[in-house]
This record gives sequence, C-alpha cells and structure tokens, in this order.
Amino acid sequence: MKKINSICVFCGSSPGADPAFTDAARELGALMGRQGITLVYGGSNIGLMRAIADACLAEGGHVIGVMPQWLIDREVAYTSLKEFHVVESMSIRKEKMGELSDAFIAMPGGIGTLDEIFEVMSWNQLEIIDKPMALLNTAGYYNHLVNFLDYTVEQRFVRPEHRQNLLVNEDPEQLLLEIENYVSLKVDSKWIDDIKQETSRRINRI
Repeated sequence: MKKINSICVFCGSSPGADPAFTDAARELGALMGRQGITLVYGGSNIGLMRAIADACLAEGGHVIGVMPQWLIDREVAYTSLKEFHVVESMSIRKEKMGELSDAFIAMPGGIGTLDEIFEVMSWNQLEIIDKPMALLNTAGYYNHLVNFLDYTVEQRFVRPEHRQNLLVNEDPEQLLLEIENYVSLKVDSKWIDDIKQETSRRINRI
C-alpha cells in the first residue's frame, strides 16, 4: 500500500439537483483538509468543484487547480488558489491531474466526469498507472453506471479484476479508508492468449 498524500476529485461544475451532492462535496473536502490530503481538481470556482475546494481550504488543506486557458477566459477559474496550473488542453489537464495525484475520486458530475472516470480506469487496466479509482456514490448517483459495468463483465468485455478495482461507497470517510487500504487486483497475462484462442474458434466456425 502506498501512502495517499493527494487525491484528484472529479465532479460537476454544477451543484446538481440534489442538495446532498453539495453536502457530500463539503464533507469530503473537509475530511481531506483535516487529514492533510492535498485536493487536486479541475480548478473551477462554481458548482461542486467550488464546494469541495472551499471546504478543504477551510480546514487548512492544500488545493491544486488545473485548467486550460480557454476555460480561464470564461471566468470560471478559482485563480486565488496558492497553486494553479494553466495547461494547453483538456487532455493535458487530465494528464497533469494524474501526475499530481496518488488516487482519484469521482463525485456526481456530467460528461466530463464520466470521461475522467473511464480514462483513469483505462490507465489502470493498461498498467500505465496503479492508483485507486473510486466513486463517491452520493444518493445512489452511480448505481446505474455500476450496474452497467457489472453487465460489461457478464458480457466478457471487462475483466472481473478491473471491475473490482473500482471502489464504490456512499460514505466519504469510509471511501477514504478504502483508498488508504487499496491493493489492486492483477490480471493473469494469459488472458490475451485466452482471447486469441476464443477468436480463432469463432473464426473457424464461420
């Protein structure tokens, strides 16, 4: 287990429909601040992103924002942060947040948050990184996504180990504990040979 010093939190630039989302963002941010865990996030001054940053700062925590210049130009950047990285693109933004973080948590969010979840899961699957990816499932927000991922395993497009490496919890404090104790499940390299054999069998039946 690696010591978790920083966590990247993906979340909406909107507060969402349910006040529970903002409450959870504040709780998670406060916990990170009290535990001395640096918050890395997309650098916005609105929505859940602002709520978690403010809560972490209020508890004496360190917050790092990362944002491309064209978004800063829209005046949605929390530029008063002590550490703020200006990057060229959304892709570089994700790479930079990944470099700065020991783990990742996704709170409720939209298309951008979903993109970030799956990018990190893909990095872990391809062994580009080996860092915890977790969903803070406030008010059951990610229930349908979790069910879909279970379905991808049933249909043999996702390995069970890769699905199990995704942590899911609705309680911020418990989720942080799971991240601290995370040990990734590894896939036996022979799975590629199994796929080759299965592909050959199906081709030969044509």
